Parts: sequence; C-alpha cells; structure tokens
Amino acid sequence: MYGLTAVGATAVGIGTIPLQFFTGNFITLAIAFFLLAIVAAVLGARGVAGLSMEIAKWLVLIFLVLAVASLVL
Repeated sequence: MYGLTAVGATAVGIGTIPLQFFTGNFITLAIAFFLLAIVAAVLGARGVAGLSMEIAKWLVLIFLVLAVASLVL
C-alpha cells in the first residue's frame, strides 16, 4: 500500500517499492561475524576474534529486540 514510486515507474510498469527498514539481515551478519571469529581464533588472531564476537553479540541482541518489537506491534 505505502511505498516509494521510482522515477518513470508508471511508464515502465515497475510500480511501487515497499518501505522496509529492517530486512532481517542482522542475523545473517551475526552468523558471518561469528564464523569470522571462529576462523580468526583458529588462526591465532585473538584481537580480530574478540572484536568479531563482540560485533556478532550486538547484532544478535539488536535482532532479538527488533523481533520482539515486531511481534508486540
């Protein structure tokens, strides 16, 4: 229903693009950072592993907060 209309969209027949701010990529990024942390830990890069785990932890937390908020609303 609500969306952005691309320039010349009616002439081409594209239509509207829905407004969606959070597409669920937080959990995908969290898994990627978690895998990066595991690989870095195996290779001995403790600093990279620790930072990657911190980023993964925050992304999972953000994902959970947004998931609960979307269920409540």
